This record gives sequence, C-alpha cells and structure tokens, in this order.
Amino acid sequence: MRDEHQQLLKRLSARFGKACATYGLLADGDRVLIGLSGGKDSLLLTELMGRRAHIHRPRFSVEAVHVRMDNVSYETSTAYLQQFCDDLHIPLHVVTTRFQESASKPPCFPCSWQRRKQLFNLAQELGCNKIALGHHRDDILHTTLMNLIFQGRFGTMPARLRLHKMPLEIIRPLCLIDEADICRHATLAAYQPVSKACPYEHDTSRSDVASLWRQMEHMNPEARFSLWRALEHAGKLVEE
Repeated sequence: MRDEHQQLLKRLSARFGKACATYGLLADGDRVLIGLSGGKDSLLLTELMGRRAHIHRPRFSVEAVHVRMDNVSYETSTAYLQQFCDDLHIPLHVVTTRFQESASKPPCFPCSWQRRKQLFNLAQELGCNKIALGHHRDDILHTTLMNLIFQGRFGTMPARLRLHKMPLEIIRPLCLIDEADICRHATLAAYQPVSKACPYEHDTSRSDVASLWRQMEHMNPEARFSLWRALEHAGKLVEE
C-alpha cells in the first residue's frame, strides 16, 4: 500500500506541475491565497501548493483561508486545519461570516457568493495577486455540461481566470487531476473528513449532472478527454 501511495503522489504531483506549466498558473513573485474548505480537494490543493512553494522555481508565497458560515451546519475541525497548515508552513486565516437567507431561493448561491467575497477581500488585504481553488477535472467537466444543459452556452470554470474588477486571478491547479485519484489519496493519507457535511450538497443540479456524466463515461470511457480537448480548442480553459 505504501508503494501504491508513493506512485499516486508522484502522479498527482506530476499533473499538478503540468497544469501549472500548461496554463501559466504560477510565476515568480506570486502571492497566493488558498481557499481551504476542509474537504479532500482543498486539502490536496494545500498539500501540493505547500510542497511546490519550497521548490526554487517559480518562487511564490502561499497562505490559506477557511471561511465558516454560522448559518449553515457545515463543520470542519479548525484544530485539524491549523495543524495541517502548520506542517506545511502555510499561514492559516479563519473567517466567520453569514449570508442573507431567502425563503424563496436555495441557499447555495448566496452562500457561495459570500464565501467568494471573503476570499476576494482577504486576498487584497494580504497583498495576494492570485486565489487558488480546489476544483478538479471532474468539477470542470460537470460545469461544462451544466452550462450546456441549463444555460445553452459552451463554457466552464477555467484553469486560469483574470478578474477585471480587481487585481486578482483565480487559478485551479488541480484541473488535470481526476476526482477518483483525490479520493484514493485522501484515504491513504488519512485526511480527516468534515465533521458535518453541507445539508444541501446533494440537493442540487450538479449531483444530477454527475449522475449523467457517469452514464456518458459508461458509454464512452474516453468522454472526459474528448470534452477536455473541445474546451482547449475553444480556448475556454484560460480567460484573460
């Protein structure tokens, strides 16, 4: 099992490095703020970013922020996240906030927007020029399907997105990593799961699209590579 984990870590690191090189995600002098939710994806992102920050080129600094919503029953051990970041020599910031609830609208959008707002604000306060998010390849492909089905447009969450209203870029260094590999690494590395999952996480269109995606891959195991190539050819993975 140890050999399996070492091979998996090697593959994860290689895909992380390839994503950074292919899409120009990191450069000398970058100050990067990681959105650390405490889930397996953001934990892996933090782990890989922390390790890469100790390599000589490119030279960049990294910090992490964990945003808590006091009106959503979603809990992660702050002590665990603090120790996780301490082991990687990454400063951790914990921000507690809330969003305006509505009886007529699902909470996911205002919750997500409030989290992003806190990320944007803290990044600028700390002098960071990039925010790193833990979306992996499956997230990006599922978003592509959602945009096609519900909005009638071909687009997705890009690997690199330059914001025009503030001096920030959003980067997604896990964009070439598959969720299955992250799940396996989380098990082998004994990541501590969240204490309470978000009560709304399975009651969304995204979970329906994930089910549809599994059917597509059953029909064509190469579907993820075909759709990824289409995104690349259309220039949807980098937005300046």
